[in-house]
Amino acid sequence: MDYMRERIAKYQEETGNNYNLEATPAEGTSHRLARLDKQAYPNIMVANEAQNEEFGVPVYYSNSTQLPVDYSNDIFEILDLQDELQTKYTGGTVVHLFVGEEIKDIAAMKHLIKTICENYKLPYFTISPTFSVCPKDGYMPGKVEKCGKCQSETEVYARIVGYIRPIKQWNEGKRAEFDDRQMVSIIQDKGKSEPIMEESIEQGELI
Repeated sequence: MDYMRERIAKYQEETGNNYNLEATPAEGTSHRLARLDKQAYPNIMVANEAQNEEFGVPVYYSNSTQLPVDYSNDIFEILDLQDELQTKYTGGTVVHLFVGEEIKDIAAMKHLIKTICENYKLPYFTISPTFSVCPKDGYMPGKVEKCGKCQSETEVYARIVGYIRPIKQWNEGKRAEFDDRQMVSIIQDKGKSEPIMEESIEQGELI
C-alpha cells in the first residue's frame, strides 16, 4: 500500500493529474476471477478453499483488502485489524460490519457509532442488518427463508458491497460468501439492551 501511494504521488508529479488509491468493490470479479484462476491453476488458494474442496461450493476471493468474511464476529477486533490499513487509501474504501439481527436499540447504535468515530481513524464504515420480506406479511428481521405466518417464500436482503439487494439476485460466489459471513452482534444476550462494546471499553481496550 505504501509503495502504491508512492507511485501515485510520482505519477501526479509527472502528469499533473490526480490519482486515487481505492478499494475496488469486486462485486462480480471476486467470484469470476477466482473461478477462472481455479480452472487455470487448480492448486491456487481461494477464500473458501476448504468448503470448495469438501462440498464443491462456488469459489470466491476476499474483497479488496477486507478481512475474510468468516474471520471474526468481534466488531473491535475487525476494526483494530483494519484501521491502519484503511487509512492508506486515498479514495473509496469502507469497512462493512454485518449484523444478523434487527437493530432496535437506537441508543446502543448511537453509542457504538460514537465509540468507533472517537477511537478509530478509518474513513468509512457501514453497519448493515440482514432482513427478509414476505410478499404478504412484509418485513421480518434476520434471514427468514419462509414466512412463519403464511409459509410463503420470502426475499432475504443483505448488503452485497455498496448497496442492499435480494440475495437470490447475487452471483453464486457472492451467495457462498454470504453463507460464510460472521455476523457481529450489537446487543448483549440475556435480553439486555446494552451495546456489546461496554465491556471492551471498561477493560480499556479502546483507551
